[in-house]
Amino acid sequence: MIEVSREKFEALVSEALDTIPADLASAMSNVVVVVVDDPPEPHLLGLYTGVPLTERGDWYSGVLPDRIEIYRNPICEICDTEEDVVDEVRITVVHEVGHHFGISDERLHELGW
Repeated sequence: MIEVSREKFEALVSEALDTIPADLASAMSNVVVVVVDDPPEPHLLGLYTGVPLTERGDWYSGVLPDRIEIYRNPICEICDTEEDVVDEVRITVVHEVGHHFGISDERLHELGW
């Protein structure tokens, strides 16, 4: 386990978001990404809650933003070095962003995320 301050962890999440290709990042819509210390259930590293882009239709208006939560403590618990944290944050961010685009867990795992 490694300890990473909240401020540093938030910076890592921001840096991970910056690695998303510009054309994909510009397609993200009505979504907020936040750092949360602890998940609502054990062993979660991240969680996407909302309506994926692939399921939005004409009815989609006035809806609260989708939410991507990245969980600091569980990620730090499974990592031994700051480099491990950087890698795990990036994997988790890309995985949860994939859900925003409507990609299933199964497909994300097939793709290595």
